[in-house]
Formats: sequence, structure tokens, C-alpha cells
Amino acid sequence: MSNNKVLDGLFGLCVGDALGVPVEFVSREKLKKNPVKDMIGYGAYNQPPGTWSDDSSLALCLAESLCKGYNLNDIAQKFCSFLYKAYWTPWGKVFDAGITTRIAIGNLQKGVNPILAGGRAEKDNGNGSLMRILPIVFYVKNLSSNEKFRIIAQVSSLTHGHMKSIISCAIYVEFAVNILKGQDKEEAYENMKDTILDHYQNEAKELEFFSRTLKDDIASFSEEEIYSTGYVIDTLEASLWCFLNTSSYQDAVLKAVNLGNDSDTTGAVTGGLAGLFYGFENIPEEWREMIARKQHITELAEELNKKIK
Repeated sequence: MSNNKVLDGLFGLCVGDALGVPVEFVSREKLKKNPVKDMIGYGAYNQPPGTWSDDSSLALCLAESLCKGYNLNDIAQKFCSFLYKAYWTPWGKVFDAGITTRIAIGNLQKGVNPILAGGRAEKDNGNGSLMRILPIVFYVKNLSSNEKFRIIAQVSSLTHGHMKSIISCAIYVEFAVNILKGQDKEEAYENMKDTILDHYQNEAKELEFFSRTLKDDIASFSEEEIYSTGYVIDTLEASLWCFLNTSSYQDAVLKAVNLGNDSDTTGAVTGGLAGLFYGFENIPEEWREMIARKQHITELAEELNKKIK
């Protein structure tokens, strides 16, 4: 097993993202007839195999910023560089960025306080902060609960400031932290539920929207009950469902992208967890080899890994 959990997580995310890019917006019914089984290219954005989207770009911007410690203004500046200078893109151009994310980065570019840049309306609950939150796991893993959830809320709020988006990120990060600490899937899931329900007990109204994840067992739902839209709670549920109902990296991410619709983000969010859990070596080698800028991602993972020990 690699002893670099950052490498495991970042490659897990980028590979899951790249698997989903060619079939983004394709319906589940179509994918049932012609499922993704391997790393393909072209399709939705006419990009070569191994091309990741804005999900990975923004996660890599966050990871790079964390190499110098936690600084919201620096993260904000890197997000602006992504959108306006194609920084941390696979081929030097931005081909995919969500509307809410674009508006928020526009606010950051104008100098709006990073904590206030993201939309706070009910309609602003796309999956744009959840898709890129994974690197913060490595920074907050040993912090107190209050500090950990404060930072998660801030990092989400750069682009998505509504409580639904913040709690979605918190659930994902807490689950990933438990995995990072060596807990098995079920233990990590149950412990996450306890921590989240305790920390957000004053947000009872918002927590109702997470009852399938926090009160029930999301893994027990049927595929028909799992939605893979761009709505943050759908993405969170779909990703946990795919991860909990499979027993390898490959099966987890293929299940995720074949749910259809927002396939790159479901792939990325599932892939981050599956990468952390199964490790870099268990991501199929031919997929890793195809990933755009794999050397740059490896170097970034090594640098962040050194900083967080």
C-alpha cells in the first residue's frame, strides 16, 4: 500500500472524474444499455481519455494552497487563476464550470470576502463545493470538532454558502477522516453519523434533508431511489451509496459514473473516498497512466503529504 494518503485521495478523485467526463448528462437508461467499463474519451466535451473536469481542477487548487498552510485568500486566488487563467486545467483551457461556481469566483475576483463569496440561497445548492472538498480532509484530520467544522464551512462558502452545501461537505469530510484513521466502512459511517448529528443539533430543519444518510442507512436504498443530479444532497447520497455497496475502487467508480446525469462529479466524489480506502495501487494502472498531468498531480501529492505529517 502507498504510504501517501494524499496520492490515494487525489488520484482516486481525478480518475473517477475522468471516467465520468465523456458521459456527463447521459441518462441512466442509456448507460444501462451501453455502460462505461473503461477509461474512454471524447463524448460530452470531446476531450481525450484521462481528461478531468473543474471538479479536479478546483480540488488540485485547494491541495496546492494547503501546501503553504490554511489561507482562505490564497485558496480564493487560486480559484480565480483556474477560471481566468486556466490554472490547474488538464490541457490549458476551462471546458466545464458550474454557474454557481462561476458567479462565486467572479465575486472573489472582485475582492468580496471569501467567506461571503458563495451563494446562500436554496437554489445555490449544486455540488460545486462537495466535488472539490476532499483535500481539506488532510488538513483537518487532527483538529477539534469545532475547528474542523468551522474550516469546512469556510472552504465550502468560497462558492457554496448555504447550510445544505456546508453540511454535505461536513458529512463527506468526516466520513473520509474516519477512513483515513483506519476505520472500516461501516464503523466510519456510523461514527460519522454520531459526530454530525451532535455537531449540527441546532440545525434540525436542515438535518431533515439528510435523514436518508444520517438516520437511515443510505447503502440499503435501491438504485431507483438514488439520484445522480447536480443537487448536492443527491451527489452526496449517490457517492456514499456507490462506495458502501462495492468492494473495490474500480467497481465503486464504475457504479458511480453509470448512474448517469452528473456522472463526472458522482465519479469524482465517490473516487475520492474509494481512493482513500483502497489505495493508489488498487486504482487500475491503465487508468492512472492515462490521467492528464499525472506527474504534476503526483508531485503535488508528495508535497502536501510532507506538509501534513
